[in-house]
Amino acid sequence: MKSFECGTLVPGCSWHTEAKDSAEVVRRAAEHLRSAHNEEVVRPNMIEEIKSRVHEKSEALH
Repeated sequence: MKSFECGTLVPGCSWHTEAKDSAEVVRRAAEHLRSAHNEEVVRPNMIEEIKSRVHEKSEALH
């Protein structure tokens, strides 16, 4: 399971998501940036920033 916490990119934001694959996590994160942070265009460098912050969620945390 892959996970992303928006607060690692946008300080103070508590939104997070998880999905089976990184592509879905990145898609959800980009949509969140558009809707919650008023980013009209999520630039390629921002996608790379999101990708660099996606991590494997430890099964021990469940």
